Amino acid sequence: MLNTRKLASLSAGLLSLLMMFPVFAANMNRSITIGDGMQTDGHSTVNGSITVGADSTIDGSLDTVNGTIRVDENTKVEDVETVNGSIRLASGVSAEDVGSVNGSIRLGENVTVDGEVTVVNGKISLGNGTKVAHEVSNVNGEIRLEGAEVGRDISTVNGDVTLSEGAVVRGDINVEKPGGWNNSKNREPRIIIGPGCKVLGTIVLERKVELFISDSAEVGGVSGVMSMDDAVRFSGERP
Repeated sequence: MLNTRKLASLSAGLLSLLMMFPVFAANMNRSITIGDGMQTDGHSTVNGSITVGADSTIDGSLDTVNGTIRVDENTKVEDVETVNGSIRLASGVSAEDVGSVNGSIRLGENVTVDGEVTVVNGKISLGNGTKVAHEVSNVNGEIRLEGAEVGRDISTVNGDVTLSEGAVVRGDINVEKPGGWNNSKNREPRIIIGPGCKVLGTIVLERKVELFISDSAEVGGVSGVMSMDDAVRFSGERP
């Protein structure tokens, strides 16, 4: 799941700098724009968005507490992280880890993430040809792979998971049991494994879901509170 300690540390560190250095605070309460074809170090802000143009190289991370991060085509960057905001990476972008606490994450086509893509409350969308080397996870919000590949697990608690256009998950799909206030009265998540898609691991279910598996999909198995016999098989593009 999401490295919330890391994001919390980022938020606390930036805010402490604001309190200690008023001049620094003035600089941090602004949006940052980086043009096309630029090469710069990493950038951080607190109450502002970060926008990076196409074909740029960022030798460092992009961090904000309250703001959206947008990175245009074919740009290289290290970590991309926000606490309260969305993240958009256009086609051909490469990054290390991508994470948010409250906000959606959308990766365009042929994006490469060497680490993980994580969010607590928000939708995750991966475009065609995109590859994430490690885990993709959230607690609340849909996870959608459209012809993308995930090298390890997909994990959620209350989110729907949809694989389409030949998407591949090389690990497991985990639907975890809600705990505490996040109790079992929530709606059942919907898991759809579309035509030509592959889950090379197992669909591990700690709670009941609506499970749909295409006749042409490949799934290593279903374990937990449900089995493969509980899945609804379908032959069209969608159930």
